Amino acid sequence: MLFLLRLLCFYALGLGYGKLVRGQDDTPGTGTRLLCRVIPVGADTCLVPVGPEPNAAAQEEELRNTVMQLRETILQQKENIVNQLGTINELTAKLSLCESASDGGKYDNGGSWSKSKDNQNTMGDLPRDPNDTIDNLGKTMQSLKDRLENLEQQQQRANTSGTSFPSELRDLLQSRLGDLEKQLLSKVNNLEEEKSLLYNETAAHRQKTESTLNSLLTRINELEKGGGGFKSPEQFKLVLPLRTNYLYGRMTKSLPEMYAFTLCMWLRSSAGPGIGTPFSYGVPGQANEIVLIEWGNNPIELLINDKVAQLPLSVRDGRWHHICITWTTRDGLWEAYQDGQRLGAGDNLAPWHPIKPGGAIILGQEQDIVGGRFDATQAFVGELSQVNIWDNVLKPSDILTMANCSSYTPGNVVSWLDSDVEVFGGGAAKLPLELCQDRLSETES
Repeated sequence: MLFLLRLLCFYALGLGYGKLVRGQDDTPGTGTRLLCRVIPVGADTCLVPVGPEPNAAAQEEELRNTVMQLRETILQQKENIVNQLGTINELTAKLSLCESASDGGKYDNGGSWSKSKDNQNTMGDLPRDPNDTIDNLGKTMQSLKDRLENLEQQQQRANTSGTSFPSELRDLLQSRLGDLEKQLLSKVNNLEEEKSLLYNETAAHRQKTESTLNSLLTRINELEKGGGGFKSPEQFKLVLPLRTNYLYGRMTKSLPEMYAFTLCMWLRSSAGPGIGTPFSYGVPGQANEIVLIEWGNNPIELLINDKVAQLPLSVRDGRWHHICITWTTRDGLWEAYQDGQRLGAGDNLAPWHPIKPGGAIILGQEQDIVGGRFDATQAFVGELSQVNIWDNVLKPSDILTMANCSSYTPGNVVSWLDSDVEVFGGGAAKLPLELCQDRLSETES
């Protein structure tokens, strides 16, 4: 506006001075005159020598056109400034609302951003998901950047047309936008931290829950295994009181393929003639894969793949005895232990024959087919306990510690557990086992 007033002033002075000059020299085309024209601000004078005076009407028309152009330029610039001020006010209001939201908002228990009753959410209702919140904040940031770019483009167009845009406003916008960007980055970092903490808490809770469930399952299994009222799962005995073909026990586990084994057990029997068959293992195609039998007046025999070795054991005295049998496929070597002492050994018992897997383990009966067709004359009469099988030959010292009650070692292939022994036939039963020291005293008496 100041620039326009100056132009009008110069224009009025020029008209008055022109009349003054024409009044002093009435002869047209003679003399020299000075005419005031528009010059840059800061010049020393506005009077410059001119040539002969042009036509007054043409001069007035030229000045009028100049004034009209200036007026149109000013109106256009005013409109641009009004638009820019509106945009600035809108951005300022948005920033103010964002600042108020940062003071009044808070995170709820679910980890999402919420607003208080006295403060409005300046960026719309943020979703509960932290990832969606971050996306919305990014979109708002991008929108503000786009508006700033539009203002800069308008500034460039204004510079091209000769108008100027206040640098103070541009600096203010950039400063406000920078502050907003810092606030958004801070909120994003907070949301990421909340998300990480929530994930860690969830993982820890899940791990704790799984650990508790595993402990409960272990305890339940222990209770189920010891559900027969025994002090521990292995402290029971199988009682087979009659010589029949329907009383027996069956172990639920089978044997893998083996190239050596050790079979140990506690037994007590006074039956005669012969105690019968305390242990038999049959597989498809070979019912006598492993058999321990005392039949009639014959000594106790060990059968491997239907091959026979007689054992120098004597257990028909009605007392508890601990017996162990070892065998290896290499040269068919075998050993027989009673009450911790090795009483016999031999070789060439089914040499190089591997024990076949997947068969049936029967306690108290000899199998003619896998798991059945029992003969009552070969049935075991007495008590059995702690029948364990290993897939290797135990050391004599290990066998001795079990026999003298120094330790108890379960088999690594088949172990004596209440839950793994099934009883068949009326009269057969599982009862609590006497203490090892009590059994040992019977052996020594």
